[in-house]
Amino acid sequence: MLVLLAVVGAALVVRTWMSVLAALVVPRRTRDRISRAVLGGTDAVYRRATARIRDYRRRDLVLASEAATALLLQLLTWLALFYVGFALMLSVIDRQGVGSAFAQAGSSLFTLGYAGPSDAPLTAVDYLAAATGLVVVALQIGYLPTLYSAFNRRETEVSLLAARAGTPPWGPELLARTRYGFESGDEGAVMDDFYLNWERWAADVAESHTNYPVLVRFRSPRPLASWVVAMIAVLDSAALWLALSPTRAPRREARLALRTGFVALRWIAESLDIPVDHDPDPDSPLQLTYDEYLQGIERIASTSFPMDRTPEQAWPDFRGWRVNYEAVAYALAARVDAVPAQWTGPRRTGDAPMTPIRPANRRPSPFQER
Repeated sequence: MLVLLAVVGAALVVRTWMSVLAALVVPRRTRDRISRAVLGGTDAVYRRATARIRDYRRRDLVLASEAATALLLQLLTWLALFYVGFALMLSVIDRQGVGSAFAQAGSSLFTLGYAGPSDAPLTAVDYLAAATGLVVVALQIGYLPTLYSAFNRRETEVSLLAARAGTPPWGPELLARTRYGFESGDEGAVMDDFYLNWERWAADVAESHTNYPVLVRFRSPRPLASWVVAMIAVLDSAALWLALSPTRAPRREARLALRTGFVALRWIAESLDIPVDHDPDPDSPLQLTYDEYLQGIERIASTSFPMDRTPEQAWPDFRGWRVNYEAVAYALAARVDAVPAQWTGPRRTGDAPMTPIRPANRRPSPFQER
């Protein structure tokens, strides 16, 4: 029986090390069950805790601590598994019994030093446990700068988008505001660079959020901002421009941003076990209603944005683009409980969509409208 316990303990130590390496060292998507169980359990607790909070700002304040809680619980889970594993291994060679084995494991793993080994076999296992505790904590500490670096890169572009697409961002708002503050024709060059930057941003987010799934739960510092909503707004603006004014739109840049954006959303959704259709039918109906679409067109038409097509003519092309990302984008927005902006789908708490905030005393003067 003691030998069996030692084998189980050794297997537990090895399995936990595999989880640590997969989560903190190997730079690729992982299916590690330990880390996924911790993240999934934490998410379930927070979803239940916020289910009755109807005010979005209050709910966002509670959810802001979810990622940090998941990281802490992940570390504690690893240490607990190592503790049990080493204690089972020591129970075979510690002559003072199981209680002493657990004391030895805790003393060594957490480098407390209150229970010293009495012979060579105990010393070897104790040293291994001590090294394990130090290395795991060091790896976790080194892991945090990587996470926050990716978070800062993500949020820089999300913050910049507020001036272009409003707060919370909305695709039609982005196109409407391209007409403010530019000479006639200048907005084209500006938006070329804009879509190229968002193409690179989408690729960066796809890589970081699939390799480090906890980043999905890192919320923006401002309650009305969200990386998911920001991506939806940019993709909608590109799809609308290509549909409404294909001869004037930055065709290459907008198409690249669209392609990279919906591929990024699919990769992230798959890492969260959200069903993904990789080849949707372009004639499939949208969850976005035609009336909602016309409201967006009305906002664009309120400026001098050039439109070569009528809303009716542009609708099939817009639908053909949006079907590539709508379902997965809505699922991600609901999963992370993103700010309920327009055209981002329903939320589990039934929040009404928020229009971009437009202060009454900050409207552009007539000469700024081109």
